[in-house]
Parts: sequence; C-alpha cells; structure tokens
Amino acid sequence: MGKESSGKAFWKSACPHDCPSGCSLEVERLSSLRIGRIRGAAANGYTDGVVCAKVARYAERAHHPDRLKQPLQRVGEKGTGSFRPISWDAALDEIAEAFVKATQIHGSEAVWPYHSGGTMGVVQRWGIDRLRHAFGYSRQHSTICMTPAEAGWRAGVGKLMGPDPREMAEADLIIVWGGNPVSTQVNAMTHIAKARKQRGAKLAVIDVYRTPTVEAADIALVLRPGSDGALALAMMHILLKEGFADRDYLARYTDFGAEIEAHLADKTPDWAAALTGLSAQEIVDFARLYGRTARSFLRLGFGFTRSRNGSSAMHAVSCLPAITGAWKHRGGGAFFINWDIWNLDLKLAWGQELINPATRVLDQSRIGPILCGDPQALAGGPPVTAMLMQNANSANVAPDSTAVARGLSREDLFLAVHEQFMTATAKYADILLPAAMFLEYDDLYLAYGQTHITVGPRVLDRYEDCRTNHELICDLARRLGANHPSFEMSAVEMLDATLRASGKGSWEEAKQQGWLDCAQSFETEHFLDGFPSSDGRFHFKPDWAAVGPYHAGMTALPTHRDNVEKATEALPFRLIVPPARTFLNTTFTETPGSVAREGEPRALIHPDDAARLGVVEGALVRLGNDRGEVQVRARPLETAKPGVVVVEGNWPSGAYPGSVGINTLIGADPVPPSGGAAFHDTAIWLKAA
Repeated sequence: MGKESSGKAFWKSACPHDCPSGCSLEVERLSSLRIGRIRGAAANGYTDGVVCAKVARYAERAHHPDRLKQPLQRVGEKGTGSFRPISWDAALDEIAEAFVKATQIHGSEAVWPYHSGGTMGVVQRWGIDRLRHAFGYSRQHSTICMTPAEAGWRAGVGKLMGPDPREMAEADLIIVWGGNPVSTQVNAMTHIAKARKQRGAKLAVIDVYRTPTVEAADIALVLRPGSDGALALAMMHILLKEGFADRDYLARYTDFGAEIEAHLADKTPDWAAALTGLSAQEIVDFARLYGRTARSFLRLGFGFTRSRNGSSAMHAVSCLPAITGAWKHRGGGAFFINWDIWNLDLKLAWGQELINPATRVLDQSRIGPILCGDPQALAGGPPVTAMLMQNANSANVAPDSTAVARGLSREDLFLAVHEQFMTATAKYADILLPAAMFLEYDDLYLAYGQTHITVGPRVLDRYEDCRTNHELICDLARRLGANHPSFEMSAVEMLDATLRASGKGSWEEAKQQGWLDCAQSFETEHFLDGFPSSDGRFHFKPDWAAVGPYHAGMTALPTHRDNVEKATEALPFRLIVPPARTFLNTTFTETPGSVAREGEPRALIHPDDAARLGVVEGALVRLGNDRGEVQVRARPLETAKPGVVVVEGNWPSGAYPGSVGINTLIGADPVPPSGGAAFHDTAIWLKAA
C-alpha cells in the first residue's frame, strides 16, 4: 500500500482477466468495501503505468447493483432465471448429493467440473482441477481461446516462449499479425510507441478488417479471412528468391532443406494475391521490407488462428524469422505468448499428483455436442449429468450456442454455477452461487503476454454473501469426503507453499514486490542456445501427430490449408466475430460505461454488398446458416473485403433483436490438430429482414 500527497491510498493488485497484458495495478481504496480509480503500476516494466479503460473504471463493475449477493435455487424452468434464496450449507449439500448420485449411476466421469478464463488466478481458476482429480471426474481440454495458435507455435518453436515483448521498443519494424492491441492489449502499444518515437520504427498490421490497430499503422494489410498462411508462404518465396534468407542460420538452427525450398517455389505473390485479396505488388513490397530489416519483431495474436487452418497458419508465420535469422537480434524475432517460462511447482495447487491418466478428457469448446450426447465428443464415455461451472459463460461464449442451450436445458443435467452476475449460463443453473471478485481475494496471475507472474493481494472485504472459487471448492470437497491437504488450506497458505516449492520466496515477499519477473537470458529467449524442441532446431517440417489428435491431412511442411468453411452460392458471405474494444468475452457487458461506448450489436457490411442487398444504416438484417439464424442491425462500412461480415463484441443474447446471440452460427467442430473453436471461419447468408 502507498499514499499520494493527496492522502489517497493506492493498494497493489493485479488484473485477473484473460488478457495477455496481465497488468500490475494500483487500486485506490476508499474504504474496506469501496474502490475509486485503478491505474497501471508504473514500476512494472511491462505495465509501465498504463491500463485499459475498462479496468480503469472497474468500480462500475465491483459495485454494480446487479451483482449476485446470495445463493439461489432454481424454481422455474431452466433458462428462465427463476430462483429462490437458499443457504450456503443447503446449496453445498445439494451439489454434493447430485455429484454422488451421478457417480453412483454412471460412474465418476459423469461429473464434469468446467472452468474458463474469467480469472487467470493460479488458485482461483485452476483450483477446480484439484476437485476433479481427487474424485476422478472428467478432465478438461481447455481450448476455447488459444489452442489453435498454441498448436501452431509449438509445431515450429517447441515451447510457448520467445523474446521479451518489451524488446518491441528496440525494433525497427514491428508487425502485429492477427491482433488488435489498441483495443485488447494496450500495453503492447506503449512499447510499440517507444520504438516509433525513439527509433523511427514502422508499425505494420495484418488483419481481416480495419481495426483501431490497423488504423494506427504505418502499413496495413487487410486480407480475406483464413488466408494468412498464404501470405506467409509468399513472403518466404520472395525472401528465398531475392537473397534475404540467412542460409547460415537456417543450416545451424533449423531443419530447413531442399524439399522446403522446392515446396515454396510456386508459392508466388500472384498465387497468394488470388487467395488473400492483396495485390501481388503489396506482397512483394512487404516481403522486401521485412527481409531488409534485421530488427523485425513479429507480435502474433490469436485472431488469425481462429480458423480451421489456424494452426498451420501460425506455423507458417512463425517460419518467417527463421528464414531471415531475425531471432539473432535484440528487437527481432517473433513472440506469441509465454506459458512455459514460469517454473512454478503446481502439484499441490492443481492437484497434479492426483491425476489418473485413464480418466477421459472432454474438449471445453465442444460443450454443446458433449451435453447433447455426441458419442465422439463424449470420448466414448458416459453422459455428463452433473456439472460445476466457474469463470465461464458458455451459453454465450461457446460455439454452436443452440446446441449449448439445448444441452443446458436437459432436465437430467444438474448444473451448479458460481458467478458474479445473472449471465445467460447462470439462468440454467439448478444452484447459483455468488462469486467474489478479484479485489476480494488473494492470488497469483500468469501474465502470458509478458514475463511477469503478477501478484494480486486482497484489497476489499467480501461483498455480501459471496465466496471465492477456492472456498467453494474446499467446502464441496470436504462434503464429498476428500482426503487431501490442499482442501484444508487457505488461498494464502496454498500460494505461499507454491512459491516456496518453486524456489521463488514467500507469499509475503511476492506481495511486497507486486510481481515476479521470470524473464530469461537474451540467448534463451532468442533460442541462440537452440530451440526448445526435441532436436534443438526450429521445425519447418512439424510432426503434427505429436501436437494433437486431429492431424489427418496435415503435412510436414509450412502450408496454407484449404480446409476453411468456404462461401458458396447458398452461403455467400464469410463471418468473423472479433472482440469489441470495451468488452472481454462477456465480461464487462454488464458495465454501464462499456455498454454506453459499444451501443448495440452491429453487422459491419461492405458498402458494395449493402447496396446490392438494399441494406442501409440501422436496417435490421438476418444472418444464418444450417446452425441457426441471428437478427442484428446493419452498418455499411468499408472495413473488410467484400463478402466479409464483421460482428464485434460478444454481446449477451438479449442484446440482439431476436434474443439469439452470434455464436449460434459458429461451428463446434474441433480445429486441427488439437481442438479449439473456429470463431472467424463461418459461412453465412445475409438477408434484409
């Protein structure tokens, strides 16, 4: 805690949300129950005193009058949101009874504890895994966000690590590929701005529509959805053909060979232009700029990987700095995320020693097919008949929302939801429990877009009758008869034990500092001692079978796969559903400031398409495919290529004129090779309502 000259107290904390920035915060504490302003911690080298607007006004969310205050029990039909108050003890008893019953009838795998990225806390998010492992409940493959991108990066590099993103300030060319940091990772723009101001660096942005980051760029390349791999291959073609390749680097650090060069020989700018919608000259000029700039830094986002060919696209793009040897230079190379640098001993906190490898693993993104009884999605096991959901709003966020709603509506499914607001998912709950917010508990956060483990000590007393995720898991585990020391420990005791077991000091020491910088040496981060792969080399020839189970048809080459959901005569448009600036999935959709700034859901339609269909500003249009139909108001705007429709923001279903949300149209089939959702790879029809 510190004080300004004004006498206002600012307490150290950390943003818990699923955002790469993972900001260290300073929170103005007005009393034990209220906060004022939130700002970024100036002393943290990545946060650098900056925080996004939605977190800066977090008081709107923390003190929102609609926060859940007490446990509730369903009294009406599922999905209607009809509840009556119930005590915590009675609620926990009912959950425990339902889990025992499900286990007795179908076996323990019929119970599925489900979590997502509502918090990135080491204890408060992943603590639910201790419950599942202790009782043999179905495991979870967490895929809804990063899995396609992760698979593509691992295929080439080997591990989720790379140069310190603060090095962008030392680059001469920064390429933001498939990300929108102006809206979704403002801290990255801070370091990019330093390079532009101090070094005259150029910012290039590659995306499928004109995001705020595209608008801020010196060079903007707007592609057709799903064509990023083609652009990367054509760039490699030029780099090799025109002498920009670092042959010594390729020989020493990669598995590059004659077959790769032969494969790229026909991946010409003309070939890629037909796929991307760019001109051949744009591709040539950009490849030459990249090739002649030694300190070129690729900052890779998730957006371009949320396609059925997303993993192969990520792999193809990650090949670029291997061609030029840009990894050798400070301010050069590529960065996706850090996930393999933390070196935390999580056996206790996540119950890893309790895992039974034979227990089935269910794909988070396929919750719709799973709950609707798809045998393949159920991995050949029993139906899911009991669930506890934390940090997730699957009714709005998961693909194929119609199937999700149908599954959540099953009368034979017992659902307990631990939430902060009455979300679409919460309305399906049999038992609905009020959850504490991050300011009301202690945790550590893995800031995967930078190098810090950030520390979030409790700032406020608990709101009303809310409990933390950790408290709920421990209370429930004890009722179920768990015999594991973790269920008798407080969150602080768990965090302290984790840090000590990891050789990272104590909780008190971490709390005083506010973060733990896990940055590695320049040589390690730039792979100058070898890549973190089996043979120490970057792999142009990935072993996709080792990356994931859905590898059929994937070749051991950098490729542009043509496995996307194509536009057809019946479905002539491609739909993408990127995040809005002031929302984070469905978090902040209840915050007045965010809602006021976003207004309402809109379908951004190219003016040529709008004119052909007779669609004007504000007109109601219908978007549809075999999965369903969504009504939304139109906004003709020259932001994407003709034939591409953009619907920003994961709005609650009730915000749409027909009360049907946009993810109704998104497929739940797994992205090769490891699963995940293809949120930006959907074919639709569009009609004036």
